Amino acid sequence: MNQRALFAAAAASLLSSALLASGPVLAQDTAKEKCFGIAKAGQNDCANLSGSHSCAGQAKEDMSKADWKYVAKGTCKQMSGMTMDEAKMAAGKKG
Repeated sequence: MNQRALFAAAAASLLSSALLASGPVLAQDTAKEKCFGIAKAGQNDCANLSGSHSCAGQAKEDMSKADWKYVAKGTCKQMSGMTMDEAKMAAGKKG
């Protein structure tokens, strides 16, 4: 086997390993949900409902109903959190 073929085989092996390794990560992401009202100040995962910020880590107060964190699916209620629809209703926003 020449060096070019050996290099191509090694590169293909590394690429396929990387693709297979990313599979479980995608499965974990689908097992999460947004949970509103549980994030501590500076520990939210992304933009809030009111639009006063658009990035993670910018929550100004603990447990704001407008800010959210990702949690394992089915655990939000156990943490006294709200779904997006519930948070919108609490904030007086429609659908």
